Amino acid sequence: MSERGGNLFGEMRRMARTSGAVGGIAARIAGERVFGIKTDQARHAEDLKSLLGGLKGPMMKVAQFLSTVPDALPPEYAKQLAELQSNAPPMGWPFVRRRMSSELGADWESKFKSFSREAVAAASLGQVHRAVLPDGREVAVKLQYPDMPSVIEADLRQVKLAMAVYKRMDNAIIQDDIYVELTERFREELDYTREAAQMRLYRLMLADVPDVNVPEPVEGYTTTRLLTMSWLRGQGFRSWMEGNPSQAQRNALATALFRAWYIPFYRYGVIHGDPHLGNYQVSEAGGLNLLDYGSIRVFPPKFVTGVLELYAAVRDGDDSRARNAYDIWGFKGITDEQVDVLNDWAKFLYKPLIEDRVRPIQEGEGTEFGREVAQKVHAGLQRTGGVRPPREFVLMDRSAIGLGAVFMRLGAELNWCRLFQETVAAYDEAALAARQAAVLAEAGVPEAR
Repeated sequence: MSERGGNLFGEMRRMARTSGAVGGIAARIAGERVFGIKTDQARHAEDLKSLLGGLKGPMMKVAQFLSTVPDALPPEYAKQLAELQSNAPPMGWPFVRRRMSSELGADWESKFKSFSREAVAAASLGQVHRAVLPDGREVAVKLQYPDMPSVIEADLRQVKLAMAVYKRMDNAIIQDDIYVELTERFREELDYTREAAQMRLYRLMLADVPDVNVPEPVEGYTTTRLLTMSWLRGQGFRSWMEGNPSQAQRNALATALFRAWYIPFYRYGVIHGDPHLGNYQVSEAGGLNLLDYGSIRVFPPKFVTGVLELYAAVRDGDDSRARNAYDIWGFKGITDEQVDVLNDWAKFLYKPLIEDRVRPIQEGEGTEFGREVAQKVHAGLQRTGGVRPPREFVLMDRSAIGLGAVFMRLGAELNWCRLFQETVAAYDEAALAARQAAVLAEAGVPEAR
């Protein structure tokens, strides 16, 4: 079977390598929560980090995401997994030659003025090399790792297993649609021609946004498993923070991040679903270099209207309007009590956008983003029989949580309310639908499965 379709033996190898980790963490969490069996979570968490840190693929992406979600994992696991970056060891020159030959032909080296033998970055699905084209343009060349379809399918089976185990212990969130959404988005990330189109999409949507830089994909050098884009100069978030930037510099970067995520959403119904620190840099001018476009979600315009409807409901304390918002999103059959519980989470997320003053993204005691609120909401949903979040909700919530965590780490202090109002000014659902259709067509983004 071809690499593009995956193969059974590749999936079996992957499952053998990961099943112990997934089964082990599920058993340990179950043992403590259900039977009161205490385990050495710090040691087990360190072991899990060591295993996942050497893997490539969505298993690591899921771990990174879970580490940012309040109360998704015990604190020891969250702490260790939060340290995971997309930094699995890169593959060597023999792999590079094979991949480049298969994508651009045996004479591929003649198509570059220079090409670095060593990878400059290693991510979950591929590694990046720096190169120069014959016309002198500096480019980043991302090569997909071997047999990634098999890796994706094996990891998704493990994620499904972990979700099934967790569901037996905890009915607060019915995860069936969440799994469907994650499955489709991960499979889409295998197609680098799609990512190139989504990169063009972001170049269109953010063309007039200051301090946000989007690379340009290079025609003729991009295939399903090879993505070549213009090189952006900048440095990683962590190294930039180690330079002790001023409050003004932190605020400027937070403003750029806010606009890069929410101008596309509120004006075009599109969101970047992965605000992980490895997906962007700080530019030489202190702005944002947005690097990765694999995890992109296009929403029905009505869904965006529902987000603004819930904002208005929280602002005005209008429970009937909140219920209407949840109906628009696709939360079906929820009770009045569940609306009240969900509103606690909505109030937490929307509060910075309602208060017209300069403030941090989160105020009060505690450093973990929303943990107390999340625990309260979780307990309330479990008590009331649980809810089934619509699949569209997954990446929206993931972005809000992930960005909030970044804003906290930055120590940014902004008038989030005014930033938000600038972004949603003159919102009109029909106008958004027209803009969305136009930019998707111009960028050549294929329809989602």
